[in-house]
Amino acid sequence: MKKSVKQAKRKAPLKKTIKLVRKVKLKARSTPKSQAVAKSSVVREPVAHYGLKTQAPINGSHRFIDLFCGIGGFHRAFDKQGGVCVFASDWDKFSQITYRANFPNTNLIGDITTIDVPSIPEHDVLCAGFPCQPFSLAGVSKKNSLGRKHGFEDERQGNLFFNIAAILDHHRPAAFVLENVKNLKSHDKGRTFKTIHEILTKDLGYHVYYKIIDAQSVVPQHRERIFIVGFREPRLFEWPKFPEEGPKLGEILDDKVEDKYTLTDHLWTYLQNYARKHQEAGNGFGFGMTNRSGIARTLSARYHKDGSEILIDQGRNKNPRRLTPRECARLMGYPEKHKIVVSDTQAYRQFGNSVVVPVVERLAKAVIAALHEPALENEPLVMQFGEPKPEDGGQAMKVLKPKPRKRKPAAALA
Repeated sequence: MKKSVKQAKRKAPLKKTIKLVRKVKLKARSTPKSQAVAKSSVVREPVAHYGLKTQAPINGSHRFIDLFCGIGGFHRAFDKQGGVCVFASDWDKFSQITYRANFPNTNLIGDITTIDVPSIPEHDVLCAGFPCQPFSLAGVSKKNSLGRKHGFEDERQGNLFFNIAAILDHHRPAAFVLENVKNLKSHDKGRTFKTIHEILTKDLGYHVYYKIIDAQSVVPQHRERIFIVGFREPRLFEWPKFPEEGPKLGEILDDKVEDKYTLTDHLWTYLQNYARKHQEAGNGFGFGMTNRSGIARTLSARYHKDGSEILIDQGRNKNPRRLTPRECARLMGYPEKHKIVVSDTQAYRQFGNSVVVPVVERLAKAVIAALHEPALENEPLVMQFGEPKPEDGGQAMKVLKPKPRKRKPAAALA
């Protein structure tokens, strides 16, 4: 029998500041089911198999939840590792349509901020590609130009990380995998990421690894994203290895496409003039032309507007064209069986917001492999964040010896 999910009236979003790390009140607090011992805010290096303690590893299938699920990139990756998705959430109605078409048996709900945290099913792994617009370079630039707030100050999307923290705090899953744009690490001179990192490690007691991965080793697209992996207990986790050279664009392109994907004379003239104007001004704004032997720029959610970031050269006598939705699906690593059941506009938005499936598949395999091994008794050598400094972009680090630290009780986080 499926566990019911209670919907609560949406509360006004909390206003988050850099001081929030000590003031944020996580919802639905309770005594953790497993008291984890928190260590320093850490970046871990691979360690030898020493200090293993007796503890039953996860065997067989694992349960995972898919937050901000989009069209199911995380779902495909963890399902491939034998996982069972027990809960999924996304506020966008068009993403829900696509997700349901591809995963009809999954318990999918809408806005995560309206859900009573205890009613979310128990799970072993939490997956979340939380909204990146408040932290992305393009998003920050646009919001600045419009005089709008970004980062945690973005009241619509910037504070959704804290919903993830609330779920981690209450359910204490064995592991989590989070994804966001590369700029999350340097946003606000490193303070934003420092806040996130400290909540996950010092406040919630997880053992955290993070890395920026470029997907061009597995798909013909330059796409850098930061992945944050955390474990409730110390685990021997190693980042997956990726090929040195990836595929070329020709491997995902169709030989014949409809004429509607070729740019009109008007649009092509506009894009050339736009690029020329910015080139004369000394900046890099413009279109991204490529061909079958090249790789694409990063596919974004705005691709439906003019396709300018990825244009396919069709020769001298024909205007370039944009990718088709099916080609975008391949560019993001989705299989041919993936159902596209929405308009081209919505499909472009969905693929532009998605994770690259082959990247997450490798991460899922590494995470589940770590969970299948006994937990470590001792903490490996760690590196801790120093105070972010403007001159180094908030990336100040220092090497520390392992130092045990008790996890703060839930009441102390309020």
